[in-house]
Amino acid sequence: MGKFVVKTVKTGVKFDLKAGNGEVIATSEVYTTDRACNAGIESVRKNAVAAKLEDQTVEGFETVTNPKFEVYTDKAGEFRFRLKARNGEIIAVSEGYKTKASCMNGIESVRKNAPDAPVVKAEE
Repeated sequence: MGKFVVKTVKTGVKFDLKAGNGEVIATSEVYTTDRACNAGIESVRKNAVAAKLEDQTVEGFETVTNPKFEVYTDKAGEFRFRLKARNGEIIAVSEGYKTKASCMNGIESVRKNAPDAPVVKAEE
């Protein structure tokens, strides 16, 4: 089972959603307060399940409404996704994947793990 790991960084607080194997599936922005970070986690829980898929790697892709997972390629040519909430805010992003299939698996992992994932503090 996955978990949200909350950690304090120099500029605030952020979370990583980790899969059962400990791999980071998605990361948040840096929030200024614990409360804002927890709200971000709740937003990921709620939106990950309802999110549609917008594949920006295909020509003439169809734009879908939020909440959504956007799949795209970065400057290095790797596949990434970002989860956008209903209001269009980016609430979680992935690392770069070498293949699109791996990126899609990452999205499925977020959908599967986020709703019930417990929140834990990172060990300092």
